[in-house]
Amino acid sequence: MSDPDFSLWVYLSRTPLLWLTVTLLSYLAADRVSALLRRHPVANPMLIAVVITAAVLYATGTPYRTYFEGAQFVHFLIGPATVALAVPLYRNRHTVLRSLLPMLAALLAGSFTAMLSALLIARALGVSGSVLASLAPKSVTTGIAMGIAEGLGGDAALAAVLVLITGAIGAVLVTPVMNAMGMKDMRARGFAAGLAAHGLGTARAFTVNPVAGTFAGIAMALNALVSALLAPVLLRALL
Repeated sequence: MSDPDFSLWVYLSRTPLLWLTVTLLSYLAADRVSALLRRHPVANPMLIAVVITAAVLYATGTPYRTYFEGAQFVHFLIGPATVALAVPLYRNRHTVLRSLLPMLAALLAGSFTAMLSALLIARALGVSGSVLASLAPKSVTTGIAMGIAEGLGGDAALAAVLVLITGAIGAVLVTPVMNAMGMKDMRARGFAAGLAAHGLGTARAFTVNPVAGTFAGIAMALNALVSALLAPVLLRALL
């Protein structure tokens, strides 16, 4: 290692910027791998970046709290990034307005089914009330899901993990499942991805088609609102 490189490492290792740098470099490497694999559904950049970052944390024995001191700068950008979804929404507003009624029907059916099926299966397996509360918002984007879980008496950290698992599975399966079903309409494909797999599904939809990404973002945002209203009702009925 050259003197400039060593000096940079010494500086970064003493500041939260080290873990911000690790996060960004992990994603850049993951995106490169995904591109080399021609954006295969399994080669999701987000999943690869998580694995790389987790490996670095494990190898260095770094606790999550220390890591988050730097990664919180990226975490802060989740809000602006979600708001930025309004840009493609505006550009495709005419297409969205023509599809408004089918979208609302799909939103209610998808949100209700995703939440109720997960809660019923978990309840049948003997899962307790607090875990059920954490499981209810699994198809909602992370920040909102954590708030919903806390409001229902669940564990916000567990809710975040369940959201990540749901999004990861959805992002991997959405393209092959849609292809197997012969679904060609990018509006429907994107809406389903955003509804079932929130942010990860939306990111995957944008890599496939901009219209699909737009509708995925719409579904992700609307599902957060509907789930916040449905979750207390369904959880109270089950408990």
